[in-house]
Amino acid sequence: MAVPGSLPVYLRISETLIRDIAAGRLMDGEKLPPEREMARGLGIAVGTLRQALKDLADKGMLVRVQGSGNYIRAKTNPESLYSLLRLELAEGGGLPTARVLSVDRLPKDPALPQFGSHPEGHRIRRLRFLSGVVAAVEEIWLDASHAAMVTAGDLSESLYLTYRQRFDLWIARAEDRVGQGICPDWAPPEFTHRPGRSCPRSHGEAGPPTAASPKLPGHGSTPARCATPAA
Repeated sequence: MAVPGSLPVYLRISETLIRDIAAGRLMDGEKLPPEREMARGLGIAVGTLRQALKDLADKGMLVRVQGSGNYIRAKTNPESLYSLLRLELAEGGGLPTARVLSVDRLPKDPALPQFGSHPEGHRIRRLRFLSGVVAAVEEIWLDASHAAMVTAGDLSESLYLTYRQRFDLWIARAEDRVGQGICPDWAPPEFTHRPGRSCPRSHGEAGPPTAASPKLPGHGSTPARCATPAA
């Protein structure tokens, strides 16, 4: 049974390949294994793999040569649902997934950078994974002007996909500041760092919407992450 909010299998595969390309694990011009062999190795149907490869080809990251095979085409700025996620495994890449811990509508924390026009925001707390490995706890705020109510069931594993599809909100850029911080007291037991202990921390701000969505003023969200080293 699929987890609510999880991406379709073919998109999970294409996103994994995109992140492997971005990490240099798949090189420009590299030939992929035969489709049946590749599907067997991934434990998926050949038809599902072909959907994933079509998605890559549509994004200009795969060349399909009849009678020869599938070849990687690397891009400087790959089009990915997780293109603004800076976390990677130590060996590079890793498919991002998430488990929602809580979603609450609250008055905005005065310690947050200024964003949006509403005095309240939706606070989203999640546990992040990379290819099943616990990678980070994450707190994200979305200005309440975009929706009166947000529930865990409204959220995709890719929040950028949720922003576009549900709120017509397009994130044009993101800025992260990395340093040391204190692991929050709401971190679940499976998180590597204990609450109250020092750990790597990344504070980020999402940039304003693109021209495709001019009616949305100011920043749409402000993520703040307390991350374990991706190892």
